[in-house]
Amino acid sequence: MPQHDTLFIGGEWIAPSSNRTITVVSASTEEIIGSVPEAQEADVDAAVASARAAFEDPNGWSSWEPANRAAAMERFANGLDNRSGEIARLVSAQNGMPIAISTAFEGAFPSILLRYYAGVLKEAVFEETRPGMLGGQTVVRRGPIGVVGAIVPWNFPQSLSAFKYAPALAAGCTLVIKPSPETVLDSVLIAEAAAEAGIPGGVINFVPGGREIGAYLVAHPGVDKISFTGSTAAGRSIAETCGRLLRPVTLELGGKSAAIVLDDADLDLATVGEKLFAATLLNNGQTCFLGTRVLAPRSRYAEVVDTFAALASSLKVGDALDATTQIGPMASDRQRDRVEGYIAKGKAEGARVVVGGGRPSGQDKGWFVEPTIFADVDNNHTIAQEEIFGPVLSLIPYSDLDDAVRIANDSDFGLGGSVWTRDEERGLGVARRVQTGTIGVNTYAPDPTAPFGGVKASGLGRELGPEAIGHYQQVQSIYT
Repeated sequence: MPQHDTLFIGGEWIAPSSNRTITVVSASTEEIIGSVPEAQEADVDAAVASARAAFEDPNGWSSWEPANRAAAMERFANGLDNRSGEIARLVSAQNGMPIAISTAFEGAFPSILLRYYAGVLKEAVFEETRPGMLGGQTVVRRGPIGVVGAIVPWNFPQSLSAFKYAPALAAGCTLVIKPSPETVLDSVLIAEAAAEAGIPGGVINFVPGGREIGAYLVAHPGVDKISFTGSTAAGRSIAETCGRLLRPVTLELGGKSAAIVLDDADLDLATVGEKLFAATLLNNGQTCFLGTRVLAPRSRYAEVVDTFAALASSLKVGDALDATTQIGPMASDRQRDRVEGYIAKGKAEGARVVVGGGRPSGQDKGWFVEPTIFADVDNNHTIAQEEIFGPVLSLIPYSDLDDAVRIANDSDFGLGGSVWTRDEERGLGVARRVQTGTIGVNTYAPDPTAPFGGVKASGLGRELGPEAIGHYQQVQSIYT
C-alpha cells in the first residue's frame, strides 16, 4: 500500500507543515490503498516561494536555451514511460478508470505531450523584429508568464496535468500543481520522473489537497496564472477571483455535448461500436467532452434506441484493474450518489429507461452504476441539460437537420460533440453549425496538435496545440 509522508516541493521531499493526511480508497473494492500528506496553507506558501525562486533564478529554467529545455522535457517523458504501467494501475485503482483505458491515456498521453511540446519548443520563435510605420522598428518578445497554479481533477489526473505542465514548461514557466484528493498517489511518480530528468528544483511542485487549498492557491499573491480543469461551478468561482486580481486564467469546464446521428448514419456496432463507445461512454461516463445527449432522427429513432441499448448491454462492468472491464465504478460514493440522483430525476420527469437504471448485480463492493440508456427524453429534461458525469445517455428525437442543430445548441455548455453520417462532407457542414469548441465526424478523439476547450459555460481559453504555449507567455514590445 503506497504511503508517503513527505511533499515534493523545491525539488526535494520535505516534511509537511501538519500531520493531516489524505487517505485514498479503491473505487472498485472500497479498501484503503494508500495515503499522502494533505497540504496546508503553509505548504502552498512554501511551494509558491520555491516556484518563484526557480523562476527568478537568472540561470534557472526560464533562462535555459529552448533546446536545453526541450532535452529535459524529453528525459522527463522517458521517465514517465518507465513508470507508465504503475501510473496506469494507480489511477485505475483510485478513480475506477478501466485499466485498458488508463494504460492508453494516463500511462501514455503525458509523455506524448511532453515530446510534442519539446518539438514545438525547438521551432518556436520567442523574439522577432518588425518594421514600424513611423520610421523605427519594434522588437516583440514572448517570455514566460511566471508561476502557474495548476488545479487538476480526478477523472484523467495524469493526462490533464500534462495538458498544463507540458506547454507551461515549454514556455519556461514554473508550476505548483494541486492534484485532486481522490487521485493523489500517482502524482508521486510524476515528481520522481521530473527529478530524475534533471528538471531543476522548484520548477514543479505538488500540493495535494481539497477545495480550500485550491482556493488558497488561486488567490495566492505569488501566482501569475491559473489553469483549472473541473466543474463549471468551481470555474465560475475561480474566474471571479482571477478577475478581481486581473490574473490570467484558463478554464476547461463541464459539458453536455450532443452526438448527432444523421438519417444516413451507419449503426452497425461491428463497424462503429468502438467509436460510439469512446464518444459517449468513455471512462465510465466520467469524461467532460462526451456526447451524452444522443440526437436521433424520428425516422430512425427506434433503431438508434435499439443500437445504444445493445451497446450498453454488451459492456462488461467490473473491477477497474481487470483488463476485460469496459465500465468500472464511479470514482467515489459521493459521485455514485450524484449519478443515481440524476437517474431518479430522469424517471420522475417521464423519460423511459431502456437499459440499466440501477446497480449491477454481483458487485457487492465498489461504487458501481449500470450503463443506463434513457429514451423519450425532451431536451428540457434535467438529464438533458445538466452534466451527470456517469454512464448515462439521453436519447432525444429530432424532426429535421435544422431541428437537430437547434437542439444541439440549446445548452449552457459547448465543449465537445460528434456527427454520425456516411457522408463526411455533410457531417462537416453540420459540425460547423454546432456551437462548441471541439467536435468530431464519425469519431471524437482530441489530438495534441489541435486546440481543445469550450465555449459558453464550458470554459475560457484553450489547451493543446501550439497555441497553448501562448497562454503561458506574456508579450513585450520594445520600440527602437
